Amino acid sequence: MRLSTHETVQRIWTVQMHPQPGGPLLSCPQCTLHGYRLQAASARSVALTHLARHARRDVLPGHLRTCQCRARNCSWHPRHRGCAGPVLLALTCDRSGRVWRLADACAACAAATTNTAVVPDTLLVSTRPRPAGAAARRTRPPHGPGERQRVREMLTYLGVALPRFSSSAARLLALQCALRADGRGRVRLPSGLLRSMRLHGRAELWSELEHAGWLRCSVPWRPHVEARLLDADMQTQTSGRGARARAAHWALHPVPLVAPRGMSPAVQLTALILAAHTSDSFGSAELDVLARLGGQSPQQVEDLLDQLVRCRLLDAWQHLREHDEITWRLLPERGATNSAAPGR
Repeated sequence: MRLSTHETVQRIWTVQMHPQPGGPLLSCPQCTLHGYRLQAASARSVALTHLARHARRDVLPGHLRTCQCRARNCSWHPRHRGCAGPVLLALTCDRSGRVWRLADACAACAAATTNTAVVPDTLLVSTRPRPAGAAARRTRPPHGPGERQRVREMLTYLGVALPRFSSSAARLLALQCALRADGRGRVRLPSGLLRSMRLHGRAELWSELEHAGWLRCSVPWRPHVEARLLDADMQTQTSGRGARARAAHWALHPVPLVAPRGMSPAVQLTALILAAHTSDSFGSAELDVLARLGGQSPQQVEDLLDQLVRCRLLDAWQHLREHDEITWRLLPERGATNSAAPGR
């Protein structure tokens, strides 16, 4: 007998911030939190952390999770081709930034909902202690699907955590900070790393991230730059630091779409986003998703795709207007490199 669970198991959590002269008040209808006063600078991080706690506490096996938006007749988004894909945790905020919702939604509905990003599982799932000794050590390939997936999840997270039109260079810097931070949200980037990214001495990028309330620099310019990530989710990452470091290294050279030296940060970021969504020489993503992850307009995304074709990173791309989806194909030699990557 098949049991229906979507009517009895609800995986939707909402918090609301009410503006007040002394700082916004946070309320949550799912628990006893009402009228909790926040500091304006940290209000968003506190709200997102509260939602994450609900998701961690109300764990449900994957095979029992259903698209909550579908249970409400898909009232959260415009009509589209229907529910499809795995059930994910989708984070949505209204245009005012005062109401945040975390809910289970299928991949298709999450992509169709405006102001929405998928929350990476690595930011919510608790880790288990590893057994001590050499038997606990596992040999991992230097690069592979795991690193690509981790970068994709972090790009998705930054798509909602950073302001909509944060610069491409600031997003590349934020990605390295997020993947290289320790368990307390502290990060130390050597000058050599920043030079390799052509971001050394770009104080305006750190100021941009500080102005967004995402980090604060503690040691601005020495042989390295030290900063503390203010986003509460970045201070409680449960994935291993070594795994994140490997993902950070792959993000610098995202085979098979490594942008030539000298290309603009916008081209580099677009190549990285496409590499994170590419498998076996082909890739696809909603145009709105590519625009949100790169902080670009849809027209700019198409211009950047043309640049990737001209510099022979892509063979071709196509806009499927019926579904507002972008598909692309790698050059044959790049596709062969991708198929031969370790771990595939």
